[in-house]
Amino acid sequence: MAVVAPSGPVDPALLARGTAVLEGLGLKAVTGAHVLDRDRYLAGSDADRAADLQRAWCDPAVAAVLCARGGYGAMRILDLLDWEAMRAAGPKLLLGSSDVTALHRAVAVRLGTASWFGPMAACAVLAGPGGPEPRTLAHLTAALFGDAPPVTGDRVIAGGTAAGPITGGNLSLLAALCGTPYRLRAEGAIVLLEDVGEAPYRIDRMLTQLLRSGALDGAAGFALGSWTGCGDPFPVLEERLAPLGVPVIAGLPVGHGTPQLSVPMGALGGIDAESCSLTWSIRNRDGAP
Repeated sequence: MAVVAPSGPVDPALLARGTAVLEGLGLKAVTGAHVLDRDRYLAGSDADRAADLQRAWCDPAVAAVLCARGGYGAMRILDLLDWEAMRAAGPKLLLGSSDVTALHRAVAVRLGTASWFGPMAACAVLAGPGGPEPRTLAHLTAALFGDAPPVTGDRVIAGGTAAGPITGGNLSLLAALCGTPYRLRAEGAIVLLEDVGEAPYRIDRMLTQLLRSGALDGAAGFALGSWTGCGDPFPVLEERLAPLGVPVIAGLPVGHGTPQLSVPMGALGGIDAESCSLTWSIRNRDGAP
């Protein structure tokens, strides 16, 4: 497993503890040459961040690429990656969340490869001084080595059942990707949405942008993760999503909260509002629908 920093600068202590946790699972964790670089609010220059990611992806000894943290910056490197070389290298697992949503979308569009939306190497739930958060680590371990169990929420906004490939991610990034080649295409899909530190009116604005742009047209259903530091977003979420007439479940421990469970982007998923659960089936590791 390679650990790279495509976005914001990384805390060395968190990274050291996070890589130790990974190695405790029996993984060999190697870090990118520029993982601890810093350029303002970025983990080094765009060129170096892209080079670390591409080098890891194209290394035949690397089976999975885990992002160190989110922040900001992944969008800046999408056009610096050699997608043909990455395609030729064969499928790899990409793991990360938050700002890494941009990479999840790009990997899906450019490579057609499934990926995991979940905790990162230098984040507090895996690398905090008190040790990894148990549910987070157990679920990530299951995702890496077997079949991770379904994720269950605690709130139903609109009932019913739905099936389709899982897509989406961080709401802010999905809104920012509108008008780009990596924009969200929700038709026939289950859309995962989550965010952190966004006031309800900003959530409203971003959802409205996705609605007006057509990004949410034809969505099969919505699975809403954590909204840490967002006040009470549920009136807005219900107002904007319930009229679409598809199942909407909420309160899934996915995103920025604690615990942070892992969800496979591109896998065939299912929503059951009665159990308030998101399930999935991974036919193979390289075939994102």
